[in-house]
Amino acid sequence: MKAYQDMTKEELTALHKDLLKDYEVIKAKDLNLNMARGKPDLNQIDLSLGLLDVLDSHYDFGQKIDYCNYGILDGIDEAKEFFASMLSTSKDHIIVYGNSSLTVMFDQVSRGYTHGYMGHTPWCRLNKVKFLCPVPGYDRHFAITEHFGIEMINIPLKEDGPDMDMIEQYVNNDETVKGIWCVPQYANPTGITYSDEVVRRFAHLKPASQDFRIFWDNAYIVHHLYDNHQEHVAEILKACEEAGNPNMVFEFCSTSKVSLAGAGVAAMATSVANKKDVLQHMAIQSIGHDKLNQLRHVRYFQNVESLTVHMQKHAAILRPKFEMVLDILEKELGGLGIGTWTKPLGGYFISFDAMEGCAQKIVRKCKEAGTILTNAGATYPYGQDPHDSNIRIAPSFPSLEELQQAAQLFTLCVKLVSVEKLLSL
Repeated sequence: MKAYQDMTKEELTALHKDLLKDYEVIKAKDLNLNMARGKPDLNQIDLSLGLLDVLDSHYDFGQKIDYCNYGILDGIDEAKEFFASMLSTSKDHIIVYGNSSLTVMFDQVSRGYTHGYMGHTPWCRLNKVKFLCPVPGYDRHFAITEHFGIEMINIPLKEDGPDMDMIEQYVNNDETVKGIWCVPQYANPTGITYSDEVVRRFAHLKPASQDFRIFWDNAYIVHHLYDNHQEHVAEILKACEEAGNPNMVFEFCSTSKVSLAGAGVAAMATSVANKKDVLQHMAIQSIGHDKLNQLRHVRYFQNVESLTVHMQKHAAILRPKFEMVLDILEKELGGLGIGTWTKPLGGYFISFDAMEGCAQKIVRKCKEAGTILTNAGATYPYGQDPHDSNIRIAPSFPSLEELQQAAQLFTLCVKLVSVEKLLSL
C-alpha cells in the first residue's frame, strides 16, 4: 500500500470507512488490556520467588546478627560489593537503600531543595532553579521535578544521547541550572544508549553552578534483550573523576525489575564526598534500611555472573513480546508514512512517534476500545508534548495473546487517526 500522504481524498475517504468498520468490530469485543507501564509479568516474578527461601528462622547469622538491628546506614558490605560490581565502581562509592530507586532520586532532589549539597545554598532560597530534561523521557523524573516547583527545560534526545551542544550551553553558562535527568542505557522510552562521546562530554562539563548534579538513572544496565547484541554505556563516575569533576554525578540503579518488582533493593553510586554528605542527612532520616532484604538478594544472586544468567531468563520472556510488537508495527504501518518507532536492544519500552497532533487521539481511541496506554504527553515535562506525537509502548505485562490484540488495535487506531488528520487538512 502506498503512503497515506500520496492518496487522493477519495481514497482516504474509502479507507476511513473500512478502518472505522474494523474499529467498531474490535470495540465490540470489550477488551480489557493494559500497556501503560513497564511492569514485569507473572512469569518474570516467578523467576525470583526463590528469594523468599534464602533466609528463614533457622538461618545462622553468626557475626552478622547486626543485620537484624539498627544501623549500617550505607548498606551491608556484601550488597555494596554486589552493586559496585554491577556499576563498575568500588564499594566506597555505594549506598544501598530499600526497594525503590525512585525514592532515592526523590530524596536527592529534596536534599538539594531543602538543605543544599555539601554546604551550597538550598535551592528553596534561590529565585530560580532549572533542570534539563532529555525528551522523550521518564514521566516519574518529571513528576519529581514538578513537585518541587523546579523549571524544566526540554533537551532533544538524539540517537546517541541528548543534544550535548544545548546541554553545554545551559550548564556552562546558566548558574540556575542545577541538574539534568538521564537514563543512559536503553533509555525510557526510546531504548537508545548514550555513546562514549556523549559520556565524555558530560564528564567535561564546566558548570556555572558548583552544585550542579547529573541524575544518572541507570535503571536498565543489566536489561539486555539479546545475548549477542548488547549495548553498554561508559562508566560515568570514572569519567567524571578523570575529568576533574568527581562530585558531579548521582548514579542510581535497583533490582526492581530484576527480582521482585515491589521488593527489590536500590543503590546509589557517587563520589566519596557526596556519599559523606548524604549519610549526614540519612542519619536523621533513617535508622537503616532493610538489611535482611539486602542479604537475601546477595545470597540469591551471589555475583554479577549469576545475575547475567538470571537476566537471560528475563530476556527469554521479554524478547518475543518486543519482537511481536515490532513485527506488527512493521507489517501494519511500514511504508505508510504515518509513524516511526524505535527498535530497542534492551530496557522495557518502545517509543512511537505518530503524525504531529495525533498522539492524544490515538491513545484515546485505544482506551475507548479497551486498551490502556501511557497518557500521550507523559514523556515530556508537564505532560505537554509540543508535537503531540510521542507514545510510549510497554510490552512487558500482557500475555503474548493479549499483546497481539493490543498491538493490532494500536496500529488500527494509528491508521484511523492519521486518515482523519489528512482528511482535515
